[in-house]
Amino acid sequence: MKSKRITAGLTAIFLGYLGIHKFVLGYNREGIIILLIHFVAFPIFFIVTCGYGSPTYGLVYLLPIIEGIIYLTKSDEEFINAYQLNKRTWF
Repeated sequence: MKSKRITAGLTAIFLGYLGIHKFVLGYNREGIIILLIHFVAFPIFFIVTCGYGSPTYGLVYLLPIIEGIIYLTKSDEEFINAYQLNKRTWF
């Protein structure tokens, strides 16, 4: 089985706020969840809190970067075992 570690890691770092790395790994449900959080939940939260909730919006950008770094620091064997065979969806 070929590792998707580099592709998933780089897409997590650069396009992670859109959940693209989840789609690369075949985690479609998790990718859709990230898209919904980004385009539905956070805008509603921003409006309801009159902008005071905007600091939490940074998590949408920070968490995928951390996840991408985790992907890139694993060996191919560890990555395949954790994310492709055992389907570990979050971190």
